[in-house]
Amino acid sequence: MRRFALIAAVVSLLTPAAAHAAPNPQIAGLQVALRAHGLYLAQIDGIAGPRTAAAVHAFQRRKHLPVGVADIRMRAALGPLGRPLFGSRTLRRGDFGWDVSVLQFLLTRSGTYSGALDGFLGKETAAALRRYQRAMKLRADAVVGPRTLTAIVRHDHVPIRSATKLVSSRSTGSTATTTAVYVVKAGDSLTAIAAVHSTTIAAIAAANKIDATKPIVIGQKLRLPVGTPASFSSQTIDVRAKLDVWASKLGVDPHLVRALAWMESGYQTRIVSSAGAVGVLQTLPVTRAYVETVLNGRPIPHTVDGDVEVGVLYLKHLLTAFDGNEKLALAGWYQGERAVRDHGAYAVTKPFVANVLALRSRM
Repeated sequence: MRRFALIAAVVSLLTPAAAHAAPNPQIAGLQVALRAHGLYLAQIDGIAGPRTAAAVHAFQRRKHLPVGVADIRMRAALGPLGRPLFGSRTLRRGDFGWDVSVLQFLLTRSGTYSGALDGFLGKETAAALRRYQRAMKLRADAVVGPRTLTAIVRHDHVPIRSATKLVSSRSTGSTATTTAVYVVKAGDSLTAIAAVHSTTIAAIAAANKIDATKPIVIGQKLRLPVGTPASFSSQTIDVRAKLDVWASKLGVDPHLVRALAWMESGYQTRIVSSAGAVGVLQTLPVTRAYVETVLNGRPIPHTVDGDVEVGVLYLKHLLTAFDGNEKLALAGWYQGERAVRDHGAYAVTKPFVANVLALRSRM
């Protein structure tokens, strides 16, 4: 019964009045899937506004689907990121899909996650889920089972169990104010936070009822009006196009490059992992140094173009090192070339490799 309710909910996506709807986490899953296809470059905000509608219609035209609402046929055409809706299955580490994208959006909004919105429940997402579960007084097992799902649905108002529309069917004439929670880190200032999250010091001060002239402290939680956390900030660069350019220049399959970049960053340019990996392809400083000194013989600019060039050069090296074996090359990317030669692909590496290869044919 719940399955049919979920399908009915999706049919209501992106009605003409949706541009004025309040944020809906299920819409964030749609936006993530559209970003993977290079059609949605704006912020992942859960609001079915004009940019989301334009991306939906562009995808439908590309796939020769009826232009209109984002229905179940469109979700199937979106590929692995187009299903299943959040709440339709138990989520565990290694899972991939629309529902994981929604989970990552919710965790980011709660201030417990700062990684990529890529639809993959990997190590960082699992750690963030545990933090969320502890905060909600739940068993911290990194599994979205019935209790965790119930807590998320009640706390974040995610429609899953009925035919409740995912977007408003009535226009109020104004867009609801979007807020996100940000946890202050060492070195932060209101000026820097406002700049990164596309808002103002005055707006942050008003939203939190604080004195903007007084210092903020590490661990303090701030509500950010209108702006969004850095991990789903506005995307102004066509990352997919840059990936294609460098794949073509260096003779690497562009579909493989796109899929790998998606799994690493969700096409986000400013992601920095806890290990220090940066950029669209999440290369470590030691990897960049190796590429610059050994593979390229010259420094490479620290720009989006440069980050992509570094990543594609290293992927090309791994493909050569493993005689074109894409599974081993991707395993080497994930766990290290030496480790693959000595031990083969680790158990935690295999879901990553499988998901990259599954995405390859759909991107």
